[in-house]
Amino acid sequence: MLLRVPRSVSEAQECLAEGAVPIGGATLVWATWQRDGFPELAMSLRELPEANVVGRETLGGAVLLHQVDKRVPDVLRLAASSIGTGAVRRTATVGGNLVGSTLRCLLPPALVLDARAIVLEPDGVHETDLAEVVAKRPVLLSLRWREPIACAYHKAAGEVGGPPPLVVTSAVHAEEGGERLRVAVRDGYDVLSGSVACDRDAHAVVRALRATALSYAPIDAWEVVHAQVADLLRGLGAG
Repeated sequence: MLLRVPRSVSEAQECLAEGAVPIGGATLVWATWQRDGFPELAMSLRELPEANVVGRETLGGAVLLHQVDKRVPDVLRLAASSIGTGAVRRTATVGGNLVGSTLRCLLPPALVLDARAIVLEPDGVHETDLAEVVAKRPVLLSLRWREPIACAYHKAAGEVGGPPPLVVTSAVHAEEGGERLRVAVRDGYDVLSGSVACDRDAHAVVRALRATALSYAPIDAWEVVHAQVADLLRGLGAG
């Protein structure tokens, strides 16, 4: 297998045009390659500046999970720190988790941040939504979002080899005329999300959330959602 390591977007485009298979830490594909055979040409974004940014409103697809630190909102940092073992987090990448993983542990926090994806395709760089990233699995250069006023993260205890644990994430953003709350729930391999205007009454906010796609979330998720919403509203100065 020949590994290309482009240092510019134009070089990365050339690699794609030549049929290079994008890889991150390869933690999810190595076993498959060993079984089915390695690609002739692969491409790593580890030297591409656009894919290695870390900041309050951006995160590169080639960033290793253990590098996702306090520069990003807590909801994203806590999610990254809960993925796998320390050895996995020192190898796996943001893009690999969002694009190559069936668990997509970073998807719920990215959804509540209302993140947009910057992706690389043979015809150039494009901005798109997370739904397209999940459906089409393009090369993820980075995520971008607006910094939230407040956010929260919860991951239930799980068993090794057991089903994916419940994850509940939430974030509040300032918007014209008020604030908006976004909540995402991972139930098994499914991720549900919804958003509502941020009332100061936690019960009213939860009732509004039940009218969104989150209505399909399990009962135990709603207990966490209610607690998270109440905590966020208290932090915003609600009575």
